[in-house]
Amino acid sequence: MRFIATEIAGVVVIEPDVYVDARGHFLETFHAEKYAAAGIPAQFVQDNQSMSIRNVLRGLHMQLRKPQGKLIRVTEGEIWDVAVDARPESATFGRWFGDLLSAGNRRQLYVPPGCAHGFCVMSERALVQYKCTELYDPSDEVGIAYDDPTLAIAWPVDPPLLSDKDRRNVRWPDFVQQLTAVRGGGVSSYQKKA
Repeated sequence: MRFIATEIAGVVVIEPDVYVDARGHFLETFHAEKYAAAGIPAQFVQDNQSMSIRNVLRGLHMQLRKPQGKLIRVTEGEIWDVAVDARPESATFGRWFGDLLSAGNRRQLYVPPGCAHGFCVMSERALVQYKCTELYDPSDEVGIAYDDPTLAIAWPVDPPLLSDKDRRNVRWPDFVQQLTAVRGGGVSSYQKKA
């Protein structure tokens, strides 16, 4: 198993060891000690699954007061998965990282608390499973517009299929204002890092 650090602190790509023979294959999808040694918490409190069709884009989502870490994997199909660093204290605040996750490559992405998450579907359909470090709280959720020009995420679908809720997601500057209000000031001076 390989844990690959990205340019955003705490965002980790996981490549599992896959054992293939004539019967099929076997792999570990989580091992508390190995993941903890790589800086990924062993405490997950909620598992989720979504099924989406081609060109669906979900996100960018996060919780402000009860931030969730997410361990994402795909069991059918293929997605392009994105993490946006929304931690004002981070040197990469406002930067994003994207990676292709699929049932074929069996990669996982860990998105730490304080980062926004979203994905788009590249196959006819995709079954996505993810573990969360904090329970979902709809009253604490915020959405950031997938097409925000400040973030300039290079999504590989055009046009994407969005939910009504995701069509109403806020632009990055408005998100930063919300974050400032929640944290009691101190965030508004942050700008997207180059």
